[in-house]
Amino acid sequence: MAETRWLDEQEMAAWRGFIMASSLVARRLEQQLKDDSGLSHTQYEILVHLSAEPEGELRMTELADRVVTSKSGLTYQIAQLEKSGVVERRSCPSDVRGVVARLTEHGREVLRAAAPGHVAAARAALIDVLDREQLGVLAEALGEVARRLRE
Repeated sequence: MAETRWLDEQEMAAWRGFIMASSLVARRLEQQLKDDSGLSHTQYEILVHLSAEPEGELRMTELADRVVTSKSGLTYQIAQLEKSGVVERRSCPSDVRGVVARLTEHGREVLRAAAPGHVAAARAALIDVLDREQLGVLAEALGEVARRLRE
């Protein structure tokens, strides 16, 4: 068994900073969305991903991958959005086993109403706290972490 490589002072500071900042930013954005639009952060991300598609729809498996959630977790969130008329599900035309989630016109309106407050909260919690150089380093570093974890 390999010997444990403990974190040195700089590594520990980076790890603690990441854990604290990511938790605080996530909580702040979750609360803002809940208070302002009644959406969870995952639901908001679902709407964003669907709205970015030309037809406003994605297969559930693709959507789960983009939102980084389990299929069962996505199914639950889609069911909640369906109840409020924001999203609808239908069979995939190219695969009888597949299911497609589609953004409704009401869903587009909900997203348009939620987006300004969410962007303002993201700016206040993270984006505007950092200068351009720090943002570049953060984007590059976290992008690399995400790429490696997806492999």
